[in-house]
Amino acid sequence: MPYPFTLRPLPYSYEALCPEISDTTLHFHHDKHLQTYVDNLNKALADCAPCQRMTLEELLQNLDALPADKRIPVRNNGGGVYNHYLYFDCMAPRSCSRPSGALARAIDTAFGSYEDWKTRMKAAAVGQFGSGYAWLVCDSSRCVSVVQTANQDCPLSKGQYPLLCVDVWEHAYYLDYQNRRADYVDAWFSLINWPFVESRYDGCCK
Repeated sequence: MPYPFTLRPLPYSYEALCPEISDTTLHFHHDKHLQTYVDNLNKALADCAPCQRMTLEELLQNLDALPADKRIPVRNNGGGVYNHYLYFDCMAPRSCSRPSGALARAIDTAFGSYEDWKTRMKAAAVGQFGSGYAWLVCDSSRCVSVVQTANQDCPLSKGQYPLLCVDVWEHAYYLDYQNRRADYVDAWFSLINWPFVESRYDGCCK
């Protein structure tokens, strides 16, 4: 995704994730919240030609190399764009599947089992104080782990490759679940697009 960044459409209809995530939530989350991050990122980079030549991943992977006045805007708004796109892409209508192949083996190695991973992932998502995300990430050795980030911080900035994430900002779930974040996370597990996540794992070290 090169500059200027644009609002990419959802990979499914607004009604596709119902009843776990309502069309009302997706309209607000994608059309309003994500659009704001896109607009603010473009505004922040409007006067920085070197930044404009970098992809979104490159911006987030090289925050310390950016001009000092661009680091926080890119971390907040660039992270907001990247994190949201991954969140939306990692879901599919009524997926109800499990990981397979190399990713399934990596999860079993790291956590013991798929169910143990779900327990760890839910604890990270529910336990994230305030706004943020829980992630499944991969390192250069293809080992996977669960991490938390606050606000719109992105694991790319810490040298980790994100495989999937669950957004636990209130705007991701409050219209459907009010303060019941744990119920939202339970519902999210049934929407994970595992073939997409597996493709990210297969390509994470290439």
